Amino acid sequence: MVEKKFIKQIEASANFIKEKVSFNIDIALVLGSGLGELADDIENPITIDYCDIPYFPSSTAPGHYGRLVAGKLGNKNVICMQGRFHYYEGYDSKTTCYPIFVFNRLNIKNLILTNASGCLRKDWNVGDLMIIEDHIKLVADNPLRGTNYDSLGPRFFDMSKTYSPSKIKLAQESAKEIDLPIRKGVYQFFSGPSFETAAEIRMASTIGAAATGMSTVFEAIVASYFKMELLGISCLTNMATGISETILNQQEVIDAGKKVKPQFMKLLKSIINKW
Repeated sequence: MVEKKFIKQIEASANFIKEKVSFNIDIALVLGSGLGELADDIENPITIDYCDIPYFPSSTAPGHYGRLVAGKLGNKNVICMQGRFHYYEGYDSKTTCYPIFVFNRLNIKNLILTNASGCLRKDWNVGDLMIIEDHIKLVADNPLRGTNYDSLGPRFFDMSKTYSPSKIKLAQESAKEIDLPIRKGVYQFFSGPSFETAAEIRMASTIGAAATGMSTVFEAIVASYFKMELLGISCLTNMATGISETILNQQEVIDAGKKVKPQFMKLLKSIINKW
């Protein structure tokens, strides 16, 4: 049975992590392109390379280290993904979310998804942080398409509060307390690896998106499936095609992520302490 095989793989991955990490995890974090160094501030870190975890995929994207880092961040026990898995790397949508299935098996109830994204708002700036209040997915694929794992979750489930309203409010309060301006908006997923065309950006802006990127949404769907408390934060690393005349490149995204690290780290610590 496909269902039994998949569940056994998740269990094998989770059991391996449990052997390395003896404490309960309060919050899992997925760190996007250029943001992996956020894990450097974790106290007493336990590092696990993805290649050592049974059935775990490999991260091939630039700026993604390909390892888990567990330890104390602020006053919570966390586990960070230094690198995620993208649809454009050739993985199917379910594989891009494999760690979220594993986190659920580890009984982790809280998830923070971060990403680097292109900004669609001319009145915003590169380096701004945006709380994700909702998302748009026009890509037809879905990580839960096919056989449903009834022991994990329901076939059909609500997506109206995928991004936790209480955690959005908490993030806004945390930003205000540390005097950090923060945006809030809708994130739109594009499959990549090509950056979006100017026409696609005009479409995304017309239907309500404030930022676009190549990750996060599939993971958010699976987090909603498991009823996780989810917070999403985008680092606006570049102005999207047609918003500025700059030619887009991956190094620009990575460099912008590194520049914003101090304020992003300060915000995350404040959010985690209040979680």
